[in-house]
Amino acid sequence: MTDGRPPLPPFDRDAALAKVQAAEDAWNSRDPQRVSLAYTPDSVWRNRDEFLTGRDEIVAFLTRKWERELDYVLRKALWAFTDDRIAVRFQYEWHDADGQWFRSHGNELWEFAPDGLMRRREASVNDVAIAEGGRRFSGPRTDAERSEDLPLR
Repeated sequence: MTDGRPPLPPFDRDAALAKVQAAEDAWNSRDPQRVSLAYTPDSVWRNRDEFLTGRDEIVAFLTRKWERELDYVLRKALWAFTDDRIAVRFQYEWHDADGQWFRSHGNELWEFAPDGLMRRREASVNDVAIAEGGRRFSGPRTDAERSEDLPLR
């Protein structure tokens, strides 16, 4: 178990940016167990058309996701924040078992418990087929890329 996940609410801009980068780093690990520890044990999610509750469902969902979305690479960008909520834009690239590449675009709304764990996550995502040569992301961000915003398309 974890005692929380700093930075803790209420968030200022630096804390919100740190939360977004930590989430990007964790998701790029493609480790469902590691990712699940950033959420409350009873965290509630909407991801596309799926509704999940709790870490066990989160781990099962992420396991299925990364079995289907191969060579997944994610970028997140802070959109807005309040005391205990953060909104992000994201893009990720992946390919299916047939080798077709996709770029997925989306938005997430996050709500945090006082201990810094996310208690609610709502994600809307759209997938666009791309050619392998059209990929933008090849791995985790470099330090030089950390301040770059996401392109619109």
